[in-house]
Amino acid sequence: MSKNLRGNFKWMAIAGASLLGACGVPGDETAAGGEGLAQGAQELAARDVSVRLSSEKATFGASEKASVTVTLTNDSRHPVKLLKWYTPAEGLEEALLQVKLNGEDVEFTGPHYKRPAASEKDFLTLAPGESLSRTVDLGEVYDLSRTGSYSLRFDVAVEKLHGNSAKAGRLESNDVTVWIEGRAAAKPVVDSPTTLGAITFSGRCDATQQSTIMNALNAASAMANDSSSYLNGTPSGTVRYTTWFGAFSSSGWTTAKTHFAAIKDAFDTKPVTVDCGCKKSYYAYVYPSQPYKIYVCNAFWAAPMTGTDSKGGTLIHEMSHFTVVAGTDDHVYGQSGAKSLAISSPTDALDNADSHEYFAENTPFLQ
Repeated sequence: MSKNLRGNFKWMAIAGASLLGACGVPGDETAAGGEGLAQGAQELAARDVSVRLSSEKATFGASEKASVTVTLTNDSRHPVKLLKWYTPAEGLEEALLQVKLNGEDVEFTGPHYKRPAASEKDFLTLAPGESLSRTVDLGEVYDLSRTGSYSLRFDVAVEKLHGNSAKAGRLESNDVTVWIEGRAAAKPVVDSPTTLGAITFSGRCDATQQSTIMNALNAASAMANDSSSYLNGTPSGTVRYTTWFGAFSSSGWTTAKTHFAAIKDAFDTKPVTVDCGCKKSYYAYVYPSQPYKIYVCNAFWAAPMTGTDSKGGTLIHEMSHFTVVAGTDDHVYGQSGAKSLAISSPTDALDNADSHEYFAENTPFLQ
C-alpha cells in the first residue's frame, strides 16, 4: 500500500484542515504544463493548501456508493503546483485516505502502479483561492466488507528529496465518521481471455503484444533467477545489496532472499495473466490481493526489454506487489529515490517495489 507522497516539487509540513475560499474545479488554463498560471506557480510553503473532507450522508446501505468529497484549496496569494497522482483529481490512485473501523486500519484494495518519472503533464496548478473538489467512492479502493462506523481522514505522508536532504510532513484533513453497511469488494472488468502455454492474456492483447509479453516474462524470469542465485551466496554488504537495500544486516539479506525466492517461483510455476487493456501513461499495475494478474500500460510498450525501467523489470516490480509473493509497497519511484531510500530507511527499501526491480535489473552492473 502506498504510504508516501513523491513528486518533483518541494512539500513542507502542511496542516490546517479547514476549507477556505470558494470551491471550484480548475479548468485547462490551470492544469500542469499550461501557460501563465502554471509558469508562475511556486513550490508549496507551510499552510499554502488546506484539505476538507465531507459527506452528504451519514449512513450508506450495501447497495449505495460510499461517497465522500475531498476538497483541496490554495489558501496562499500565489499559484501552487500539485502532483495529480496524490490528489483526487483522477480518483483515488493511492491510499490518500486513512480509513479505520473499530480503530483498525482498513485495507486499501486499489491498484498499485509503477509510474515513470513525473513530467509537467502530471501536475495541476491551483490559482490563489482556487479549490479542487472531487467525490470518490470508497468501495472502489477500500475493503468495506464489514458493517460498522468508519472514521475517515485525508492523510498523506510527504516525502520529497531536496538536494541531498529529505523534506517530510503531512497533508491532513478534518475527521469524518460514516456508518457503512458491508458490501462485496469491487472487481475489475474481465475481458475474454486467451491462453498461450501457461500464460493467459486478457484485455485484447494482439499477436504482437503477446509475443512481446512472452519475451518480457522470459526476461523477468531470468532476472529473478539471477537475483535469487546471488542472494543464495554468502550474505555480506555487497555494493549491489547496499545500493538498493541499504546497510547490510543478516535479517535484511534474509528478507531479500525470501522475496526473490518467491518472485522466482511465481514466474517459474504460477499461472500468470497479463492484461493489455490499460491506456494510462504508467508502466503497469496490479491488485495485490489478486495474483498473478498484471495489467500493462502505455509506458511498458516503449520500455527496453532489459536494463533500467525495462519490460522485464516492470514485471518484477509488479510481481513483488502480490501479497502472496513479497507484498511490497511503493514508497518511492525511480533509481534516485530508491538509492536515497536505501540510505535513509533500509526497512522501507526492503518493502519498496522499485528497489526490487533495480536490484534485479542490476543496471548499471554492480557486484
